[in-house]
Amino acid sequence: MNRRHELSEEQWKQLEPLLPRRKNKRGRPGLSDREMLNAMLYRTKTGIAWRDVPERYGNWKTVYSRFLRWRDAGVWQQVWERMQAQADDAGKVEWEIHFIDSTVVRAHQHAAGAKKVHRKLNSSEEAGAD
Repeated sequence: MNRRHELSEEQWKQLEPLLPRRKNKRGRPGLSDREMLNAMLYRTKTGIAWRDVPERYGNWKTVYSRFLRWRDAGVWQQVWERMQAQADDAGKVEWEIHFIDSTVVRAHQHAAGAKKVHRKLNSSEEAGAD
């Protein structure tokens, strides 16, 4: 039985072939990709700091390091594109339907509450105001 926020067997079977293979077999064996991915998902879904990743997933620095390496190598983008292509091939993507609302598109944190800049009117603008 999977814990909350962890991949099911079916989800893992879909993701496993999309992840990079470990090339270098030197050093001590690391945690499996599945354990690493579960840790990353847990952190992402709960919104906790990396340092607060539960110890059952291993050292948080290891999880964070793998997350960064995969990010820098473009793994996340490749996984997204391959999964999207697979869903499209299976007819599960409707390209004609798109939704964007305020829950998707957020304003910048400084977008609200800015001081208004009042400029001084010159004499020709004042005359035109009548």
